[in-house]
Amino acid sequence: YHGKIYGFGGFVLPQSGPPSWVPVNNAWEYDPETDAWKALAPLPAKRGSAVAAAVGDKIYVIGGVANLPGSNETALSQTIPQASVGTVEEYDPKTNTWRARSPMPTPRNHATVGTVNGKIYVIGGRVGAAFIGLASDISVVEEYDPATDKWSAPRARMPTTRSAMAAGVYSGHIYVAGGEFQDPHMMATFRSVEAYDPASNMWSILPSMPVSRHGLAAGVIGHRLLLVGGDVQSSGTEIHASTSEVDALELESGDK
Repeated sequence: YHGKIYGFGGFVLPQSGPPSWVPVNNAWEYDPETDAWKALAPLPAKRGSAVAAAVGDKIYVIGGVANLPGSNETALSQTIPQASVGTVEEYDPKTNTWRARSPMPTPRNHATVGTVNGKIYVIGGRVGAAFIGLASDISVVEEYDPATDKWSAPRARMPTTRSAMAAGVYSGHIYVAGGEFQDPHMMATFRSVEAYDPASNMWSILPSMPVSRHGLAAGVIGHRLLLVGGDVQSSGTEIHASTSEVDALELESGDK
């Protein structure tokens, strides 16, 4: 937003005790020109694995996962009850303030997001828990209009059900890449790259990434979608193989 990078919430490790994920409400602004960080007004609610998108002069932080309401727990683990949330909070960079907006119909975490023509599209993700081994992945796509503070009826579902993927927006299309999936019968990472066109409410399947992975990062620079890093194994395998691979997909205006 305006040449600066914003980070909201997330998980940190506990200061002591067994490994777990501790949701935080930290908010930060990074200025690449000065290589400086600035602490912002914290998120009203602690949560991790939300998505964020800028529309107009506001930033919207959507979904995520947190401890159950009223819980005395401060961390998440596979033995602690937890809940995906549909929380939507609007941040105003000019006033450094927050306000609550209409919640997302399908609470979820580890989703991805894209903004096209002033509307926000939340895609895929996990329901029920933060951990892939406990959660269920979904392919649901929901559209939010910040101008009216309303959510639409569900849009066309993503062809490949997955979570922990990455996305970039180019020429009115949202490109979704990678991700992971688990159920009692399989665990997998994906090479899939699929493009969503909000105008036609249709998906198209594009050439796959050379290396399947989840937890990757994505960005569009010029006419290329860059896909960076990630883990080639689905979580919970105890095989900690990461890749520094960078793949680039050449995009064309109006690509189908």
